[in-house]
Amino acid sequence: RNGERYLMLVFYCFIVFVIVSEVIRRFVFDFSSLWGEEAARFAFIYLGWVGASYGVKQRAHIRFDIVTSKLSHRLAGCVYLFSELATLVFALFALYWSLMPIGTMLRFDALSPALRISQVWFQAAVPLGFAMMVVRIIQSGMRDIRNLRNGRPPYTGTLLFD
Repeated sequence: RNGERYLMLVFYCFIVFVIVSEVIRRFVFDFSSLWGEEAARFAFIYLGWVGASYGVKQRAHIRFDIVTSKLSHRLAGCVYLFSELATLVFALFALYWSLMPIGTMLRFDALSPALRISQVWFQAAVPLGFAMMVVRIIQSGMRDIRNLRNGRPPYTGTLLFD
């Protein structure tokens, strides 16, 4: 239920720890490492893709609420369901195509410049993010169908600003 939130917390804390330690190392000890910047960058990439999945779950992606707020609950639910279906098609398409670079990196054994580990681990953030989105889109679609069947208003997500 809260997998993305915990993963985002871990990645965010890791990024903060690495950046703070690198700043201290640079200005106090006059020495910095190559691995710190690269590790923080890749953790940021994972944070972004996990955050995208969380945004799908919370229905916090870009949408036009002014349109759906003027519609009946049933019609608004249908619009949300259509939106989920379109997003699912896109996510499945993107998931499929995001696996291609991983195959290439595996074939050529691409290594990261500073950490000297396989680039596959970093490139895997993209299909992992889309796979998580697919799961959340399916869950949202099932919730929308339940709401439509029971005559409840559609889930509109959490408000970012009150």
